[in-house]
Amino acid sequence: MSRALFLDRDGVINARPMGDYVKNRSELVILPSFLAAVPQIFPAFSRVVVVTNQQGIAKGVMSEADLAGINDAIADAVTAAGGKIDGFFYCPHLTDAFCECRKPQVGLALQAKNRFPDIDFSRSMMVGDTASDLTFARRLGMRAVWMETAEEAVPDRALFDQKICTLDDLLKDASR
Repeated sequence: MSRALFLDRDGVINARPMGDYVKNRSELVILPSFLAAVPQIFPAFSRVVVVTNQQGIAKGVMSEADLAGINDAIADAVTAAGGKIDGFFYCPHLTDAFCECRKPQVGLALQAKNRFPDIDFSRSMMVGDTASDLTFARRLGMRAVWMETAEEAVPDRALFDQKICTLDDLLKDASR
C-alpha cells in the first residue's frame, strides 16, 4: 500500500482570488513557494493527487474545459519543477447540493482510491487551507496539515496535526 499526498488547490497550489474563482488558465497564479517545494516533498509520496471543490462550474462562471486547462497548467508546472501529479479530482457542485464528492465529504478520495487502489489513507496526508479540507482528512484517517492563509479563519486545533505557512514547511514531517 502506498503513501499519498492529497493537496487542495486554491490557497495551497495557487493564489486564491478573494471573492472570486480562478476561471481559466490565464487567471492561474501558481504559488512560487509551492513549486520550490515540489522536488523535496513529492518524492516522499508514492502518489500525489489534487482534490478540489469547484462550484464555479455549477454557477456557470467556468466550464469543465476551463478547469481542465487550469489542471494542465498546474501539471505542466509541477513536471517542470521535477514532480508529478497523478490525478486531479474535483467536485463541480454547489455547496448546498450536499453531494458525496464535495469536501468535507470523502467522495473525491474514494475516486482517487478507485483509480489508484494502492493508496493507503492511514499512511497518507492531506494539505489544505480550510476546515473542510481538514475534516476530509480526519474522516479518512489521514494526517491533516493546515496551510495557514490570511483569508481563512483558524480552524479548531483538533482538526489538524500540523500547521504550515508554505509547502516547504512540510519538509520536516515529509518522512513520517
